[in-house]
Amino acid sequence: MTTDVPTLGRNALPRGVRLGYGSGSVATGAFGTVPGLMLLPFLTDTLGIAALWAGLIVFAPKAWDVLLNPVAGRISDRTVDPRGPRRPWLLRAGLLLAAGFALIFAVPEFGSKGLEATWVLVAFLATATAYAFFQVPYVAMPAEITDSYDERTRLMTWRVAILALTIMLAGATAPLIRNAFDGRTGYAVMGAVMALVIAAGATAAYAGTRHAPVVTVEAGTGSLGEQLKVVASSTNFRVLLVTFVVQALATGAMLAGVDYLAEEVLGSTAATTVLFVCFVGPALVLTPLWARIGARIGKRQGFTLSSLVLASGALLASTALVAPSWVVFAAVGLVGVGYAGCQVFPMAMLPDAAAVDAHVTGENRIGVYTGVWTAGETFGLALGPSLFALVLTLGDYRSSTDGSAVQPDSALTAITVGFSVVPALLVVASLWWLRRYSLTAADVEAALAAATTPTPKDTE
Repeated sequence: MTTDVPTLGRNALPRGVRLGYGSGSVATGAFGTVPGLMLLPFLTDTLGIAALWAGLIVFAPKAWDVLLNPVAGRISDRTVDPRGPRRPWLLRAGLLLAAGFALIFAVPEFGSKGLEATWVLVAFLATATAYAFFQVPYVAMPAEITDSYDERTRLMTWRVAILALTIMLAGATAPLIRNAFDGRTGYAVMGAVMALVIAAGATAAYAGTRHAPVVTVEAGTGSLGEQLKVVASSTNFRVLLVTFVVQALATGAMLAGVDYLAEEVLGSTAATTVLFVCFVGPALVLTPLWARIGARIGKRQGFTLSSLVLASGALLASTALVAPSWVVFAAVGLVGVGYAGCQVFPMAMLPDAAAVDAHVTGENRIGVYTGVWTAGETFGLALGPSLFALVLTLGDYRSSTDGSAVQPDSALTAITVGFSVVPALLVVASLWWLRRYSLTAADVEAALAAATTPTPKDTE
């Protein structure tokens, strides 16, 4: 493994590189938040699509990403470019991601629910494809630009802080932009504004990482299927992935339920913005604290603690039908505190597992690792809204083209349970897999030392 920035070293990174890398979360945060928040209500309450079918439309393109992400990882592993194997994809795919995002919500009036649903499905599918080729190389970069166990946590702290800020701003302003216009126009304008935000984030990540170390590692041998088997054989990676996917499922369900909880249960369209501020505000303040906690007690223990905090907040939110609004807002704030840690720790643990494999084998499978990872994350986040839509269907939720349908008590109960109890149970269940994760700082440093210690043949 070599680098063209030998004076920098492979441990500490300049603040500018940390900020530049973290800015990519502006693109991933906007794309991950706004469709999860706005697309299901757009389909059910503006286009008049039944909740079950709407859930399938939201799920299908991201299910495609589950298959595509490992391929995107393998392609980026084999990319040969003076800028490195990952950076070119940040710009190429990032701009396509922005263009596709605008099209999702710019649905022409065909006069047919089927044609309009097809437009959304095709546009979302194309956008999800671009996202795979942005997200996979983006997530792979930390394992290559630093060998430091602690530096990866610091790098993830920047990323998660910017991600939390993006979630708050995008999640809070998207409903406001939509509500400033009538019907479809509001969604189309919102989509265009968010597309500009995504383009800015992708461009900033590309420009901001231009001084990051560029490494050369031999690409993994064998077919994609053979490499996937090697990746699957890593127990630490496997259990970490399952934990993260189950929690992504929980997060996706909560995100899909925000608009419904605000309008139908709390009775206020403005509550959507308040819920997002309550969710992300604590995360912005406490993300560095989670990093310090992880340095003190370990990443796995920090991940466990933050998961329990998130689950506790979700359970408290189950009182939404009877409690004052401030209790619900406080509960969502507690969810935000836990969510910050649930992003920092796994995203810092992933490059540890991938880098240990690269140092031990001398082959670059980091793209495949992150391809599988982002496929799992995408699957969980996509299945979350579908799970929430299923709960709505079981509660007899009534779709409309103008959002005026009166919901029965069973639908209000379904909204509350889908937003709170179901995600809490999923997060707690995910810890059953996390307990088997055993990789420590000592393991990472030992692998690095073994990879960099000259052998007799090297010294000849």
